[in-house]
Amino acid sequence: MIDILFLVLPETLLLDLVGPAEALRLANQQLAARGQPPAFRLRYVCAQPAVTTSIGLQLSGLEPLPDELPPGAWVVLLGRPGLKDTLPTMQRNGWLGARHWLSTVVAPALARVTPAGANAHRLLTVCVGTLLAADAGLVGRRQVTTHHEHLEALAALAPQAQVCANRVFVVDGPLWSSAGITAGIDLALHCIGSVCGDAVAAAVAETMVVFQRRGADDPQRSPLLDGRNHLHPAVHRVQNAVCERPGQDWDVPALAAVAHVTPRHLARLFKDHAGISPRDYVEHVRSGLAEQAIARGLPLSQAMELAGFGTDRQFRRARARRRTQDLAA
Repeated sequence: MIDILFLVLPETLLLDLVGPAEALRLANQQLAARGQPPAFRLRYVCAQPAVTTSIGLQLSGLEPLPDELPPGAWVVLLGRPGLKDTLPTMQRNGWLGARHWLSTVVAPALARVTPAGANAHRLLTVCVGTLLAADAGLVGRRQVTTHHEHLEALAALAPQAQVCANRVFVVDGPLWSSAGITAGIDLALHCIGSVCGDAVAAAVAETMVVFQRRGADDPQRSPLLDGRNHLHPAVHRVQNAVCERPGQDWDVPALAAVAHVTPRHLARLFKDHAGISPRDYVEHVRSGLAEQAIARGLPLSQAMELAGFGTDRQFRRARARRRTQDLAA
């Protein structure tokens, strides 16, 4: 399992903490339902055993700051209130102690190079957490983002960094930064997809009722996320099944069996809620997966097999139809 260390400070924005934490917990739940072991172990660390959060709720039983990170651990830095505050005002209530821990314990772990990225550590930041990372010297020349009201302060703290405005989150090496509040959930879903696969991430998004997942700097959303901006459980059951097993022989009767409706009714449901036919949805997912695999450097034959295409001709026809549909849209 990957140890996720949430660094909790006094006045931590509770949603910045519980949003990503719940997404990761739900990912473990989805893995368990698939007969797989959990991927994440959630831990909450602080320089003191209890703190009061932004909404006055007290958190207790917090772990002390470790002297060394577990192998491959992720550290999550969270936001705090006062969007108009100056940096000296924000540097209260545990900020300086956290900065020291980050610079002496986390920074060496992030800089450590391991073969093929094995046991690589990761730093995730939400909202003002990016400023704390910058103040601790962890940003350098990387691309980063934060809440739009803190972009100038971030640029002042990390003058060599590439501060990205109007971005939900940014991924650059071991540093994954987000704009804040709900963007932390988007970042967590992206992390889940990178470890557990997009099918698990999509299932978590469905449970959290955030079907319209937002991406980072890539304007192209995963084909596994298209047509998900609805609440119909039968359509989601079909979409989950296709995303998990794209290579299965998904004719319309097989899809209808998953939804527990008739083929005719399934066609109406998909048209009303996903804006596409069931057969076209299967083809859309397969062609998107194949194109992603090709972009990662896989040979065409492996990409087609991964996506569930039986022949080269099927793939080329599907890709041509998908591009025509994209242009029409």
